[in-house]
Amino acid sequence: MDLQASKQQFIDTWGALGTEWGINKSVAQVQALLLASTNPLSTDEIMDMLKISRGNANMSLRQLVDYGIIYKKVIAGDRKEYFVAEKDIFKWAMKIASMRKQREIDPVMGVLADIRKATEADRSDDGKDFYEVVSGIQSFVDQLSKIADKLIQSNRSELLLKLLKALI
Repeated sequence: MDLQASKQQFIDTWGALGTEWGINKSVAQVQALLLASTNPLSTDEIMDMLKISRGNANMSLRQLVDYGIIYKKVIAGDRKEYFVAEKDIFKWAMKIASMRKQREIDPVMGVLADIRKATEADRSDDGKDFYEVVSGIQSFVDQLSKIADKLIQSNRSELLLKLLKALI
């Protein structure tokens, strides 16, 4: 397989993985394209290479810029916007993890705390059972949140050590 075919396979695979992770396929493919590119790419180049519409390209680029995993690049003498990917996997993985924690885990923790508090006084068998289920889920999510916080706050050299300690 030549380099171009390898890059295309990477882009296609990254796009498919993105959908498995709940990320729009085009967003994942734009990131993969920029990761595989040596030079900054314009919106028009991204549209052409991925065969996507301008609206889809702009939405994908905006989302990736908002995530902090791609950046706008100014090229002197050119009025077009160009984009480059953060190629340090640790940096962009931690940015994504932090954002997903804020968007997915933190709100659940608040809801679980509210439900637990609201059902704590119910002494019926059904009430006690539900309270125990919610308490167990809350405990698990709280531990997951603490692990995520420690990993997100870690620097690269501490990450593996913290992961190993968490698993042992």
